[in-house]
Amino acid sequence: MGWNTLRIVRQNELLEGINDESYVYFVHSLYPIPLDRSLVCTETDYGTTFASTVANKNVFGTQFHPEKSGEVGLKMLRNFARIVKK
Repeated sequence: MGWNTLRIVRQNELLEGINDESYVYFVHSLYPIPLDRSLVCTETDYGTTFASTVANKNVFGTQFHPEKSGEVGLKMLRNFARIVKK
Protein backbone atom coordinates (compact mmCIF):
# COMPACT_ATOMS: atom_id res chain seq x y z
CA MET A 1 0.00 0.00 0.00
CA GLY A 2 1.18 3.52 -0.78
CA TRP A 3 3.11 5.14 -3.62
CA ASN A 4 5.15 2.97 -5.97
CA THR A 5 6.36 3.04 -9.57
CA LEU A 6 5.15 1.56 -12.84
CA ARG A 7 7.67 -0.19 -15.07
CA ILE A 8 6.23 -0.12 -18.58
CA VAL A 9 6.69 -3.51 -20.28
CA ARG A 10 4.16 -3.05 -23.10
CA GLN A 11 2.94 0.30 -24.35
CA ASN A 12 -0.73 0.93 -25.15
CA GLU A 13 -3.19 3.83 -25.52
CA LEU A 14 -3.94 3.98 -21.80
CA LEU A 15 -0.28 4.70 -21.05
CA GLU A 16 0.24 7.43 -23.68
CA GLY A 17 2.17 10.29 -22.09
CA ILE A 18 2.97 8.26 -18.97
CA ASN A 19 6.68 7.96 -18.23
CA ASP A 20 8.36 4.74 -17.20
CA GLU A 21 8.91 4.69 -13.42
CA SER A 22 6.00 7.10 -12.80
CA TYR A 23 4.58 6.95 -9.28
CA VAL A 24 1.00 5.87 -8.65
CA TYR A 25 -0.98 5.10 -5.50
CA PHE A 26 -1.73 1.53 -4.42
CA VAL A 27 -4.36 0.77 -1.77
CA HIS A 28 -4.55 -3.03 -1.85
CA SER A 29 -2.13 -5.65 -0.58
CA LEU A 30 -3.27 -8.28 -3.10
CA TYR A 31 -2.23 -8.52 -6.75
CA PRO A 32 -3.27 -10.38 -9.90
CA ILE A 33 -1.25 -13.10 -11.62
CA PRO A 34 -2.39 -13.08 -15.27
CA LEU A 35 -2.26 -16.46 -16.97
CA ASP A 36 -1.53 -14.66 -20.24
CA ARG A 37 1.61 -12.57 -19.69
CA SER A 38 1.06 -10.78 -23.02
CA LEU A 39 -1.74 -8.80 -21.33
CA VAL A 40 0.68 -7.14 -18.87
CA CYS A 41 1.44 -3.48 -19.65
CA THR A 42 3.16 -2.42 -16.43
CA GLU A 43 4.81 -4.19 -13.55
CA THR A 44 5.59 -2.98 -10.05
CA ASP A 45 8.06 -4.28 -7.50
CA TYR A 46 6.96 -4.50 -3.88
CA GLY A 47 8.83 -7.42 -2.38
CA THR A 48 7.81 -9.31 -5.51
CA THR A 49 7.15 -8.21 -9.08
CA PHE A 50 3.47 -8.14 -10.05
CA ALA A 51 1.28 -6.95 -12.93
CA SER A 52 0.03 -3.45 -12.12
CA THR A 53 -1.71 -2.65 -15.45
CA VAL A 54 -3.21 -5.09 -17.92
CA ALA A 55 -4.98 -4.51 -21.24
CA ASN A 56 -6.71 -6.63 -23.84
CA LYS A 57 -8.41 -4.85 -26.76
CA ASN A 58 -10.83 -2.42 -25.07
CA VAL A 59 -10.56 -3.87 -21.55
CA PHE A 60 -8.12 -2.27 -19.09
CA GLY A 61 -7.30 -3.04 -15.49
CA THR A 62 -5.07 -1.37 -12.92
CA GLN A 63 -3.98 -2.65 -9.53
CA PHE A 64 -3.51 0.93 -8.32
CA HIS A 65 -6.04 3.76 -8.06
CA PRO A 66 -5.66 6.26 -10.93
CA GLU A 67 -8.06 8.67 -9.19
CA LYS A 68 -5.68 8.82 -6.19
CA SER A 69 -2.48 8.99 -8.28
CA GLY A 70 -2.11 12.72 -8.91
CA GLU A 71 -1.18 14.01 -12.37
CA VAL A 72 -0.18 10.55 -13.63
CA GLY A 73 -3.57 9.14 -12.71
CA LEU A 74 -5.40 12.11 -14.23
CA LYS A 75 -3.48 11.63 -17.48
CA MET A 76 -4.42 7.96 -17.50
CA LEU A 77 -8.09 8.79 -16.87
CA ARG A 78 -8.02 11.35 -19.72
CA ASN A 79 -6.50 8.67 -21.96
CA PHE A 80 -9.28 6.28 -20.97
CA ALA A 81 -11.97 8.89 -21.71
CA ARG A 82 -10.41 9.51 -25.14
CA ILE A 83 -10.32 5.75 -25.86
CA VAL A 84 -13.98 5.20 -25.01
CA LYS A 85 -15.07 8.22 -27.09
CA LYS A 86 -13.81 6.50 -30.26
